[in-house]
Amino acid sequence: MKKIIFLKIVFLVMMVGALPSWANFLAGEDAYLREDYERALEEWQPLAKSGNAEAQNMLGYMYRYGQGVPQDFEQARQWYRLAADQGHARAQNNLGAMYRQGLGVPQDYVEALRWFRRSAEQGNGGAQSHLGLMYFEGEGTAKDVIQAYKWAYLSAQQGVEQAILALDLLEKELRPDQIQEAKRLAKEWTTKGEEVAL
Repeated sequence: MKKIIFLKIVFLVMMVGALPSWANFLAGEDAYLREDYERALEEWQPLAKSGNAEAQNMLGYMYRYGQGVPQDFEQARQWYRLAADQGHARAQNNLGAMYRQGLGVPQDYVEALRWFRRSAEQGNGGAQSHLGLMYFEGEGTAKDVIQAYKWAYLSAQQGVEQAILALDLLEKELRPDQIQEAKRLAKEWTTKGEEVAL
């Protein structure tokens, strides 16, 4: 009984300690949405430096697009990488895009594919769309239209417009049995994800 009470106290202390940083993140988000990038930076920089993955991802985004700071792909990559290494799905997707496009790093399709896959496996629709495109183009991997369709299909299920358009194009290129196999793989992947979540 004492152990349960102790654990509850530890959890409560952790939650109370997290509230100010969450409030700072939300204040930064509010400023960002109002395009007050200077204020967003003030709120997010300390959080990012203390290891907050969401703030790190947003700083990466600001540096990538030059929002409130000079555009700096290397800084963007560094912030994305810190968040991505913590398992942040959007940062992994953003980092994959940097490698695919060669922004702040030499263009590297294999590395892009690796980051897109990590993000896609967490259910990130944008990364699933990117992964489908890379399989279709054979970038960083052998061309595989069934895998391309599978990832585009999963992404389209989340309403990603690019993936919806890609499915239309893929359906014109694939045979019905290939589409059926890709959908089977997508269902299998979804079921596997649901089992892991339990």
